Formats: sequence, structure tokens, C-alpha cells
Amino acid sequence: MNIEEKRALGEQACQKAIRYELDYGCCPQCVLATVQETVGGIDDQTIKASHGLSGGGALLGEGVCGALSGGLMALSAKYGRDRDKLDRGRYISNFMKARDLTERFRAEFGGVTCQDLQRQFTGRTYDMWNAEEYQAFDHARGQQCARATGTVTRWVVEML
Repeated sequence: MNIEEKRALGEQACQKAIRYELDYGCCPQCVLATVQETVGGIDDQTIKASHGLSGGGALLGEGVCGALSGGLMALSAKYGRDRDKLDRGRYISNFMKARDLTERFRAEFGGVTCQDLQRQFTGRTYDMWNAEEYQAFDHARGQQCARATGTVTRWVVEML
């Protein structure tokens, strides 16, 4: 696949991931489901396992943005170390790809945690376990989280 075809595929994946995030939520699952449908290499168990990473992990906001977590999982599904190779080195090339994705994300969105993005998108952070706060966040963020989800998905598809 040439670079133009990869970019076109990445853009298609971006649009699909945006739709999934707007329709279903749970950004890491949206990234992974789209990668699965676009280029493969992701099984249903991986998508399921990513569920708790949404909202910076457990909806607490303190950890890595769920969209970025989904992207990191997609890269590791292809380039990471297999279970039977735990004793065979660190597989640094996967860490290099993960670092590249993370730094690109930081440059684009001004941080890497869910709370960083909440501040960037709305000017403040929210308690996503409080129904009123979550509704306020959902309204204030508009399509920004979906854009982050789509952007990560595009980059990952292009990197795979």
C-alpha cells in the first residue's frame, strides 16, 4: 500500500472512529474497533479489555486519555512482545512507536491525560462519577473527544 492509499485509509478510519465515539462513547474501544475493521490485528477480547481505560482509566480522568490508550494498545497488538517472549528483551521498537504516538498526541492536544484534554477542551476538569458534572462535560466538550479519537485512529492506521 502506498502512502496516499494509507492516508486515504487513515482518513476513512478517522471518520468511522468519530462516528463510533459520538454514537457509543468509550474512546479506547472506538479506536480499537475501527482499527479492527480497517486493518485488522485486533481481536474482540482486546476491545473488551480496553473498556476500563475510558476517561483516563475508570472514568477518573487522571490517567492517559482513553483514545491514546486505545492507540497504544493497537500498536502493541502488532509490535509488542508476545507472552512466550517475555524473557527475550524489551522490544524497544514498540516503545519507540508508542513514544512517537504519545508525543504527536501531546503536541496536537496539549497533554496526554484525560484531565489535560478536559482543560484544553473546556477550561476545567469534571468529576465523571457525578451525573450532573458528566452531563456538563458532555455538553461542554462538544465533538472534541470524538475528534481526538478519530485523530489517534488515523495516526495508528497510518503507522500500522
